[in-house]
Amino acid sequence: MSRAVGWRLVFPILVGKALRALARVRGGGSAFPGWFVLKLAPTFIESVTSQLSHGVVVVLGSNGKSTTTNMLTGIVRAHGLRVFTNPSGANLPQGIASSLLGQVSLTGRLPHDIGVVEVDEAFGVVICQALKPRAAVVLNVQIDQIYRLFEPERVAGMFRAIAGEVGETIVLNREDNFLSTLGDTLEAEGRLAVQWFGTASQVLADAPHGQVLARDYAHEDVARPSREVLAEVTASRGTLAAISWKGRQHELRLSARGLHNAVDAAGAITLAAADLGDDFRIDTALTALESLKTVYGRGEAITVGDRVVEILLMKSLASLQMNLDALEATPDSVLIAFDEHSRDPSWLYAADLSALAHVDYVSGPKAVFIALRLDYAGIPYDHVEPTIEKAVQAMLDGPRPASGRHTMLLDYDQMILARRHLGYRDLEADAA
Repeated sequence: MSRAVGWRLVFPILVGKALRALARVRGGGSAFPGWFVLKLAPTFIESVTSQLSHGVVVVLGSNGKSTTTNMLTGIVRAHGLRVFTNPSGANLPQGIASSLLGQVSLTGRLPHDIGVVEVDEAFGVVICQALKPRAAVVLNVQIDQIYRLFEPERVAGMFRAIAGEVGETIVLNREDNFLSTLGDTLEAEGRLAVQWFGTASQVLADAPHGQVLARDYAHEDVARPSREVLAEVTASRGTLAAISWKGRQHELRLSARGLHNAVDAAGAITLAAADLGDDFRIDTALTALESLKTVYGRGEAITVGDRVVEILLMKSLASLQMNLDALEATPDSVLIAFDEHSRDPSWLYAADLSALAHVDYVSGPKAVFIALRLDYAGIPYDHVEPTIEKAVQAMLDGPRPASGRHTMLLDYDQMILARRHLGYRDLEADAA
């Protein structure tokens, strides 16, 4: 329905908008306004998103959610639909509610046609019970945040439960054993249409560590049926990728490097086609992908004077490894920062750091953990500066590297602080 939700939401929305304005004056987004509105109006998300004429699609996975959400949003917009989406990282109920506050009228009217929403797997069932998504894409199951999510088997179980809340279609990564098992189950049930995207075997063989997927030990020896994929990554080098769509090859240049970004593009194309149906146009989708800006902190390149600062996220083993694997040359100026909120530093020892020859600055509250890991790897480093702002500024004040590029490997909290120091304070505006 397109009408406003009604006057019962005026007071919660008014208070939420005021809190949101205050948060943005302070600098950056905040989930607190959303949390407060959900306390006043627990059905706020459901009531507002029920107006969307094309419903909601959701993006799930251990890694790549923000990038894929950005890609899918761009594709759907290019097809003429007005899209509501949540900024990167705002994937908990309070974050989604806070994002909605920035779009609704005082009476709860949402002037969009479709919702493209990134969802945290741990809260996925609750969120999807409110969103009632028509379709979903699940990108991967990887080792991620062990202190919060525990074993990948538990994450796979979360995706299985979330699938129960999806209305029509689910799109899965063919190369992920956990998702193949999920697909077997869903296809046997017959309630959802199951569609697949994938990566050519030679592309995977050429990738130093593949997609860094978690191993599904219980089902590794299970014979899998031959999966027909709609979109398949057939080449990936730097920002260049080739994707086969229904058997026809298409080349494109993405905004960020690496196989992981090409795989995310294949997932976004497949879900967009599933949701748009006969209205989907592959050429429109490819043009949209080539014109997108990088999601902040995910291979983002910021120009500072006569040099470029590239920010690569290292929130888990998979994200660090795939960003290292995507480097096209050994970086000549490197900063690595690790935050105290990253509770488990043990995964650093599972990472192959051989793409690095030298590190200039080690930073963050847990800089010593990075320094120790580099010592074990035999990689020299010059400075340990726990304060990220000081480390970033010292790097910028130093000699210009021969490449003209500073490569910063940062976990999530240090990434936000570094970007703010560089003048990028409003994450939501950056992502819009």
